[in-house]
Formats: sequence, structure tokens, C-alpha cells
Amino acid sequence: MSAETLPEDADLTERGLDAATGAGRLLLIACGALAHEILALKRANGWQHMDLVCLPAKLHLHPGRIPAAVEAAVAGHRGAYEQIFVVYADCGTGGLLQAKCAELGVEMVPGPHCYAFFEGVDAFAARAEDDPEEMTSFYLTDFLVRQFDAFVWRPMGLDRHPELRDAIFGNYTRLVYQAQTDEPTLDAKARECAARLGLSYQRRFTGYGDLARALTAQA
Repeated sequence: MSAETLPEDADLTERGLDAATGAGRLLLIACGALAHEILALKRANGWQHMDLVCLPAKLHLHPGRIPAAVEAAVAGHRGAYEQIFVVYADCGTGGLLQAKCAELGVEMVPGPHCYAFFEGVDAFAARAEDDPEEMTSFYLTDFLVRQFDAFVWRPMGLDRHPELRDAIFGNYTRLVYQAQTDEPTLDAKARECAARLGLSYQRRFTGYGDLARALTAQA
């Protein structure tokens, strides 16, 4: 799949992506928020044996629904592939996704959430030990910067009741933008997001972190 045929972020949020052809040896079942990164890694490494299905990124607004959605995707595609790899971390499911993957006999990316695996799970944990402000940081990735209104502003009701900002974010001190790419426009938008939330701003270039390592291990 070329970059030109990648759905818009709004489509990845609402509907996901089904690029499964049955021709690959390995199927990746991923969050729609990771589509850009996974396809970039596939192109860069020539991983033609990997097919990709992305579930709607908006499932993150209701993480309890993720295990069942993953199970349905595995059931729908299992017969066409030698192997399936789930490109989700725990993502707020409280261990239920890991239990479901174990039940289904498929592997998944380790870690609590994509913020940890983009930064590197070990590095993320070490930073939390060393920097007290990590506990009061709000994180955005490239996708979430682009989809800030869809995942933060509107679901939290701030478009209708901006006065709720201090009640919701009053215990946060910093917005951390974990940049997967060097895009000045995204940096500018992330700064704007921090200002809208009344938080200080920090940009960290993470690249693809443990996501690249996890997919390389499947190659």
C-alpha cells in the first residue's frame, strides 16, 4: 500500500483500515492510530510478507471494547495467515487484552500503552522514576496531535464547556509531545494543544521506539 492510498486520520479514527489480501504470511492487527507508523516501517524495510488490518482508533475512548474487537479480527482472518501479531499494548484494558491474546494463541506488543513503547518501555519506566513531573504529564503522539479535537477536546466536552478545562487538567503540569517524525507543523500544533490545555510544553523525538523492534522481531 502506498502513502497515497492511506486513509485520512478521520477514517482511521472511525473505521480503521483493512489492507488484508491474504497474500502475506503474517497479519498485523493494529490500532488505527498506528497505521502511518506501521506502513512507514513496512515500506522502509520491504516487509512484503506482512499484511495490515487496523481497528478504529476511537476504540481507545472505550478500551473495554478492544479485546472483543481484536478477537473478532483474529477470527475473521486466521484462516488466511500462518501467523497473527497484535499491535496493541495493554491500552487501558487492565490486562484483559493480554489474557485474550493468550487465549487466542497470538502474540502482542508488550507494554502498558503506546506512549511507553514509542519511547521504549524500559526508558519510559526509568524516566518516571527519575522525573517527578512525568506523573503530571499528558502525552500526545503524531496521530493524537493531528486528532486532538477528536480524542481530547470533543470527548471531554471542552468544545461545549471550556470552563471544564481546569477541573479536568488541573492536576497536569506538562504536555509531552512524543514525535515519531520531524514535522514542524506538528510541533506547532502540539504547542497549540498545550496552550489550549494551559500546560507547559515539551517535545521528545522518539521515532518508532519499541514498535520498530517488535515488528523487526516478526520479520
